[in-house]
Amino acid sequence: MGVNRDAAGFTSSATTRTWSTTDSVVYALGIGCGVDELAFSTDDTRGMEPRAVPTMGVVLAVPGPEIAAAMGDYDRRKLVHGSQTTIVHSAIPAAGSVEYSSTILGVYDKGSGAAVETEIRATDPATGRSVFTNRSVAFIRGDGGWGGDRGPSQPKATPPERKPDHVVTQHVADNQALIYRLSGDRNPLHSNPEFARAAGFDRPILHGLCTYGMVGRALLAQVCGGDADAFGELSARFVAPVFPGDDLVISIWTTEPGVAVFEGRRDEDQLVIAGRFLTAGQG
Repeated sequence: MGVNRDAAGFTSSATTRTWSTTDSVVYALGIGCGVDELAFSTDDTRGMEPRAVPTMGVVLAVPGPEIAAAMGDYDRRKLVHGSQTTIVHSAIPAAGSVEYSSTILGVYDKGSGAAVETEIRATDPATGRSVFTNRSVAFIRGDGGWGGDRGPSQPKATPPERKPDHVVTQHVADNQALIYRLSGDRNPLHSNPEFARAAGFDRPILHGLCTYGMVGRALLAQVCGGDADAFGELSARFVAPVFPGDDLVISIWTTEPGVAVFEGRRDEDQLVIAGRFLTAGQG
C-alpha cells in the first residue's frame, strides 16, 4: 500500500486528444473569462478569430490511468497539486489535436509526504511540431519518511521589495468549480461537500488548475497585452486552497523585459499561489 517508490521512468502509451472550439470556450468560462475576453469566451465572434487560452494545455493533456496505476495504491484523498509548469511552444488553436505521452520523472521523499513529478510533451500529430509541455508535481500527504531522495527544490520566485506593477482582482464565482470540472477534472473534492469534509476541508475547494488558469488570464492581459502568441511559460507552486466565493488578488511584478513574478492571495490575505512567468522567446 502507498505510493510506488520505483515508478520513476515509467512512460505511458501515446494518446491523441482532439478538441473543438466549444471545448475551448468551456475552458475559458471555467477560469472566469467573460465579456471582455470574447476571443476566448465565445465562438460567435463575428470576424474575430476564436482563440484558446494559453493555459488550456493543462486540460488537453493530462496524466491518464496508466500513470495513476504506476503511481501505486495510495489514498487518493491525500493527493494535492504541489506545482505546475506549462511551456507554450506554439499557439494552441481553438480547435485541433495533439499527441502526447506522460513520463514519471521522479518519486521523492519529502518527509511529510511523497512528491511525484510528471512531464507531458504534446506535439501536433500532423507535423510533429511541439505545441506545449506540462510539468507537474503531485504531493501525497503522509506517504513520506522512508529515507529516500528528497529531489530537487523549486527555486522560489521572490517579488522585489516594492509595489507590484499590476494588481488584478478576480472574483471566484460560487459555481466556478462546477463550470471548470466540465473540462475534465471530475474530482469530487471540488463538488461534493461530504467528500471534501472527508478530505479535511469544510466545503469543496476550487481546482488548483482553475486558480492557475485565473492567474494565467491576469498575466495574459497585463504582461502580454492580451496577445496569446506572446504567452511563453507559467510556473507556479500551490500554497493553499481557494474556495468558491473568494476574491483572488493577483499581484504582478515585472523584473526584467519579458519576465515577471506573481503572488495570488485570497481576499488580499492568505497566499495561495506564487511563481514566475516568461513571455514567448524568453525561455
